Amino acid sequence: MTDLVVYDASQVATPTDGGEMMTVKDGAVAIEDGVVTAIGPTEAVTRDHPPADATNAIDAAGKTVLPGFVDPHTHAVFAGDRADEYTAKLEGEDYQDILAEGGGILRTVRATRDASRTRLVENLLAQLDIMLAHGTTTAEVKSGYGLDIETEVKMLEAIDEAADQHPVDVVPTFMGAHAVPENTDADEYVDRVVEEQLPVVGENDLAEFCDVFCEEGVFSVEHSRRVLEAGREHGLKPKIHADEFERLGGSQLAADIEATSADHLLQSTEADIAALGEANVTPVLLPGTAFSLATDYADATAFEAADVPVAIATDFNPNCYSQSMEFAIDLACNGMRMAPATAIRSATVTAAKAISRTDGTGTLREGSPGDVVVADVPDYQHLPYNFGVQNVQTVIKDGEVVHRD
Repeated sequence: MTDLVVYDASQVATPTDGGEMMTVKDGAVAIEDGVVTAIGPTEAVTRDHPPADATNAIDAAGKTVLPGFVDPHTHAVFAGDRADEYTAKLEGEDYQDILAEGGGILRTVRATRDASRTRLVENLLAQLDIMLAHGTTTAEVKSGYGLDIETEVKMLEAIDEAADQHPVDVVPTFMGAHAVPENTDADEYVDRVVEEQLPVVGENDLAEFCDVFCEEGVFSVEHSRRVLEAGREHGLKPKIHADEFERLGGSQLAADIEATSADHLLQSTEADIAALGEANVTPVLLPGTAFSLATDYADATAFEAADVPVAIATDFNPNCYSQSMEFAIDLACNGMRMAPATAIRSATVTAAKAISRTDGTGTLREGSPGDVVVADVPDYQHLPYNFGVQNVQTVIKDGEVVHRD
C-alpha cells in the first residue's frame, strides 16, 4: 500500500541532481516506505497509486509541492537572550564593540555553560519546531557556545538527544573553535581544542563535522588549519567560517583541504571562488546575517558567473534570530538578486551537498527521501514573491505528515 500521495498540485517543482528546476503542472508525488516512488502528472501517478488506496492522501489543488528545505548552517542550541544587543546595533554599536563589552558570543557562552543539558534539549526542540513549520526537514546544528570540554560535550549530547525526539534530521557539527574564551589567547585555546576536545568528540562519535571561525581577531589561517586537520584525524569532515569580515585566506584554506563547505564569504575574491569550485567545496551564503547586521550581502552573482553553485542557510543564532528557510529564500532573491529557481535550488539540493547528503535529500525523484513541502502558492516563483509570510502549509518527513497548518 502507498503510504502517501500528494495529488492535483498546481505545480510540483524540484531541482534535479544536476541543478535544473523541473516543474510538473497538475502534479503528484507518491511515497512508499519513506521514499519517493513516483513523481509526475496526477493522472499518471494516481493510476498506479490511487489516493483512495493510500494510507494518507493530500489534495494539493492550487498549491505547489517542493522538496523539504535543507538548512546547512545553524547555531540553534544555546541558552540566554540577546534581544537588547539587537537594539544596541540599531543605535549604532557594531558587532565588535558589543563583543569587546562582554556581549556577543561570550555572553551566550556564559548562559550556555550555566544551562542544564535538559534545558538545552528543550530549547533546541522548540527551535526545531519553528524550523519544521517553515519547511525545513534537515538541519545542521553546531556546538560552539561552550568553549570548554564539559559544555561542548553537553551541547553535542543535547543535539543528539533532541534529534532522537524530533522529525527534523539533525546533522551535528563540533565548533569548539567558535571564539577565544575570556582570559586566554588563541594559541593556548587551540591547544585545548586539539588536545582535549577533539579526541573526546571523535572517540564518542558526537559530531559529523568540525567547523572553525577563521577571522581577524579570532582564529588565524594557521590556527584553523590545525583545528580542521586534527578534526579530520578524529573522523570529522571539515567546514569553515571564512571571509566574513576580513579576507584572511579562509576560502583558500577550504579549497586546500577540500572542506565540505566554506560559509559566509562576503570578502571572497574571484580567485577564491574559482578555488572553491575547483576543489568541489560548497559555498554557503547567509543572507539573514547581512539582514540582521545591516551589512552588505555576499555577492551571489560572482559565484553564479563562475558556475559555482551556492547553498543558502539561515545562520540561526542569538545574533541572527531567524529559523525560517522561507525567509532565507526571500532574502536571497531580494538581497542577493538570486532568481527564485536558483534560491530554491540553493535551499534544497545544493544545501544538501553542503552537509554531504548524497541520498537525494533536497530533491524529489524516485528513490529520494520522502521529504516534501506543500506551499499555499500557485507556483514556486510565488514563494519569494509573497515574502514575509508563512507560505508553507504542510510538511512531510519520510512519507509522514509532521506539520500541518
